[in-house]
Amino acid sequence: MRFSVVAAVLLSVFTGVFAPGAGRLPVAAADSPPGARILTQDRVSPTRSALLVDSPAMGRAVAVEVLHPRGGAARPTYYLLDGLDPGVDQSTWTNATDAETFFADKSVNVVLPIGGQASYYTDWQTDDPKFGRYRWETFLTRELPPLIDAAFDGNGADAIGGLSMGGIAAFVLAVRHPGRYRAVAGYSSCPDLGIAQGAIEFSIANRGGNPADMWGLPGDAAWAEHDPALLAENLRGTTIYLSTGTGIPGPHEAEVKPQLPENILFGGPIEAGVDTCVTSFEQRLRGLGIPARIEQNPVGTHSWSYWQDTLHASWPTIGTSIGV
Repeated sequence: MRFSVVAAVLLSVFTGVFAPGAGRLPVAAADSPPGARILTQDRVSPTRSALLVDSPAMGRAVAVEVLHPRGGAARPTYYLLDGLDPGVDQSTWTNATDAETFFADKSVNVVLPIGGQASYYTDWQTDDPKFGRYRWETFLTRELPPLIDAAFDGNGADAIGGLSMGGIAAFVLAVRHPGRYRAVAGYSSCPDLGIAQGAIEFSIANRGGNPADMWGLPGDAAWAEHDPALLAENLRGTTIYLSTGTGIPGPHEAEVKPQLPENILFGGPIEAGVDTCVTSFEQRLRGLGIPARIEQNPVGTHSWSYWQDTLHASWPTIGTSIGV
């Protein structure tokens, strides 16, 4: 079953305004692995740092936020990806949810890449006139992890997750790098590209990019090479978490600060489409005998208040898998 036309506006998110830092500190080149390196490290708060990372793959510096404990022993890392329209100077996870407070007392690094509008956090085949060079897969799987582990006492036990677009990307990276992550999570995400392809192409074009620059035209082998449903066997042994609502408005639409009207209008149908996709993906996993934690909530639209809820709900699953 395919997405409806309305669901083709898959994975919309908000943007935010970055909180100023408390002083930018250069990082010595000798402390960084060859190639990619941390250019600056800004302590925004006792439990949040802002990095600027020189990425040879991307051909530019990439901003990254890290949530971390105040101190302590070596710890695992949770790479948490943003949605279709991520924040420019700050991750929407820290701008729109209580992620910093939630993780402050937990022995884990939470890595939040900034930017990458409509990128699907993948390596694009061609530089795009609108977006430039997208080599997110190389950045996230090869360049960034050793820097994070060195600068924030990472122990190599990693998980990856994301909302909407970021959740699709998390599953793509997990199946393309079997064993790289101990757990993968998707919040309101459709990991079946056979269902999501039209919506993905629409979302890129709607933001001014050329969808063919990512994985080629429809039918290109690269789409199959990135499809978590086709490559689901690579998830065997990985802890899997997926959550979705039904699109029916729930408690957060009635809050003192309600969701924007357009998010109720479009977020409901989008979430209903994602829910259908999650059901299909769950059936695929069951057919392979691969266990997964699937939470299909009876209400909930495609919006940030619900993603904060599911971030909390997912943590016992994700945290346990990485030893927290």
